Amino acid sequence: MTDTHVESARTEPTPLSWCHDVVPTVSRSFAVTVRLLDAPMDDYICVGYLLCRVPDTVEDARHIPSDEKVRLLRTYDAALDPSDPTTVEAFLDAVEPWIPADVDDDWTVVRETKRVVSAFDAFDADVRGAMRPPIRELVCGMARFVEESAQGVGLRIDTQEDLDRYCDVVAGTVGHLVTNLVAFDSDPETERYLRERAEGFGRLLQLVNVVKDVHADYHEEDNVYVPREWLADDVPQDRLLADEHRAGTRRALQRVIGHARSFRVDAHEYLERCARTAQLSLPPFGLPYLLALATLRELEGDLDAVLSGATVKVSREEVHELTAVLTAAPFDHTLLDELERSVQRNRRPE
Repeated sequence: MTDTHVESARTEPTPLSWCHDVVPTVSRSFAVTVRLLDAPMDDYICVGYLLCRVPDTVEDARHIPSDEKVRLLRTYDAALDPSDPTTVEAFLDAVEPWIPADVDDDWTVVRETKRVVSAFDAFDADVRGAMRPPIRELVCGMARFVEESAQGVGLRIDTQEDLDRYCDVVAGTVGHLVTNLVAFDSDPETERYLRERAEGFGRLLQLVNVVKDVHADYHEEDNVYVPREWLADDVPQDRLLADEHRAGTRRALQRVIGHARSFRVDAHEYLERCARTAQLSLPPFGLPYLLALATLRELEGDLDAVLSGATVKVSREEVHELTAVLTAAPFDHTLLDELERSVQRNRRPE
């Protein structure tokens, strides 16, 4: 007779393999990035992403009151602090009452936070030391934004400065995480160069999401990331998507698109320098960058669809061809320029 307990133990995935298995369920696009990375960077980025996904899910949860979100985020941050006695179990106990009965993929990651942290704890001390500060910066930054929002209302961004600050929290910190890991094999000048451009890379990627997800952010999460100061005086943020305000909102989204493009140089230079290091090749983050530019192109061409909640995205064919060109060619400093031009012309790379 088969011992089912022994069989179950044999098939139980390790924390790290579980992390790799679950990433595609919460982000197919990021799973591509992880798949394109060499070992052990793929492990670091995979686990780091999930450690950031946990607080992001809490912050986005419309059913959790703001003060409770702050408490949960602070508890999670404390659990990541090696000098704090707060445990991962304490965070799980605190968040358990707020996990929806119908658990989706994002909340599955939250419920399994202990597995993600176990995978992280298995990394060498220097790797953990490189990853922990930007992850904790993201968590604390999210808590500050929630604290600043009105009770009972989602996030409302007032100014361009606030928008940049928010992008730095949720995406710029990820750029710093990557930079910290790349810095292991970099000289001081390269490290400085990358740090000066990491936030620009993150801002560009996040600003694409601000435009692409404006409808879902408003209706599903009660969040408005389009700055109030960019909206016409007669367009209140709480009526952002109303038909009578469509023209004003469209103009504001065009400003967000223009602002995103203002970070192209930083992002381009960041990627090129990363590709010259031993730790990171061009495809893993070059692909998200090129897809961000292509998505901006598509969004700008159909903002009415965006405002109506339709999905505006890059064609599967273009994604496949960009991936094929990036992964087939050895690094050449002209490759990124060539692919950028191809994206802007809406032509397939040859």
